[in-house]
Amino acid sequence: MRKLALHWKIIIGLVLGILWAVLSGFFGWSDFTTNWLAPWGRIFINLLKLIAIPLVLFSIIGGIVGLGDPKQLGRMGLRTLLLYLCTTIIAVSMGLLIVNIAKPGKWMDDDIRTENRIAYELWAQQEGQPVHDHKNYLDDAANETLIAEVAKRRGYDEDESVQSRLKLAKNQKESGPLTFIEDMVPSNVFMAMSDNGSMLKIIFFALFFGIALLYIPEKHSKPVIDVVSGLTEVFLKMVELIMQGAPFFVFALLAGLVSEMAEDDPAKVFELFKGLTWYSLAVLTGLLIMAFVIYPTIMKFFVKRLSYFGFLKGISPAQMLAFSTSSSAATLPVTLECVEDNLKVDPKVSSFVLPIGATVNMDGTSLYQAVAVVFLAQMHMIDLSFGQQITIILTATLASIGSAAIPSAGLVMLMIVLSSVGLNPAWIGIILPVDRILDMVRTVVNVTGDATVASVIGEVSEVDSEEVV
Repeated sequence: MRKLALHWKIIIGLVLGILWAVLSGFFGWSDFTTNWLAPWGRIFINLLKLIAIPLVLFSIIGGIVGLGDPKQLGRMGLRTLLLYLCTTIIAVSMGLLIVNIAKPGKWMDDDIRTENRIAYELWAQQEGQPVHDHKNYLDDAANETLIAEVAKRRGYDEDESVQSRLKLAKNQKESGPLTFIEDMVPSNVFMAMSDNGSMLKIIFFALFFGIALLYIPEKHSKPVIDVVSGLTEVFLKMVELIMQGAPFFVFALLAGLVSEMAEDDPAKVFELFKGLTWYSLAVLTGLLIMAFVIYPTIMKFFVKRLSYFGFLKGISPAQMLAFSTSSSAATLPVTLECVEDNLKVDPKVSSFVLPIGATVNMDGTSLYQAVAVVFLAQMHMIDLSFGQQITIILTATLASIGSAAIPSAGLVMLMIVLSSVGLNPAWIGIILPVDRILDMVRTVVNVTGDATVASVIGEVSEVDSEEVV
């Protein structure tokens, strides 16, 4: 076992965690799993989050100082943001293409879809929203009994988990056009580092601090730079030490997650996914194409020194960790290590590009949002026009910027996308049962996208350096 590569150990931990959860359901061990195993998974995520924020802070400062030339910093920043924007647009477009071809929402029983349509029209009537595609099932006398039944049912919008996200989405929707920029500037950097803070604020402070260091005399900046470099090394070593226990921590994390879903009845796990199989397959198809076709193709075009399997092997530990934690932020320390040590990207580049990517690059989340919106429309017998689907692309792309790099943050962004095309944001309750598993896969895509962009930027920066010489 000692000679086994870390990513294989993590995979074994993942599989054993799921098997333990299912077996604990059969034998009634759920309480033991919840009380004695699940906490270790949460401790693992907390340890990674503990390191993530200071590592982002010091690595960005160190990366900027390492660049030396402010002009080079501007070029790299522009290239980074443009490349992240391009991959996000590709991801959303891929999602729309797949969901329009597969039509997962139309595989459901027509009677159920009719009920869904009536529920949608009742909601639209209540909210004063125009009904899509000008169909009106409420005016059909044949549906009178069904309308009465649907009207009496408890809606998804009464669910507590949906309500809490509705409030967050409402706040985001009501924000002004410059709120995104306003939210980037912290009034207190220490508050920004708290649990309720924003990674964007930390990145802004790090960028501002690093740029300021470039403009002061070397005799004053050198002691600060030495401290920053030393602290970065300390936090990287902490990552290395934590990752020694990753296989066990991942086992505990998955055992707790699946056990929570199944309780003492393992059949519940399968029932949770049964009704949403086609939707899940559509999302997974898009995510796997992004991770194993689109990104390696970009790498092959720009970074010829890395083979297809060389790239995937190099980033695989970060992918496995992203799958188990569902958090780009928690995975960031390991992503930095993989990109620098395995993909051989200059630390000056990776320490600048990757922390930004963990915040603004949400390709997997954007793809899932596109599929989810059209799927929910299809299952409610709503035909979205080409213009409305373009709106989905724009809204999902913009909503992904600044989306929290934490589990299920995409659900809040999905509500904003649903609202942008006049659909009920409370419909996220329909896909909540399968969201956690899909969230794990889309985090893998987000992390793989970050590594791809960092490698491309690193390669382009090397070419620029050679031309200057």
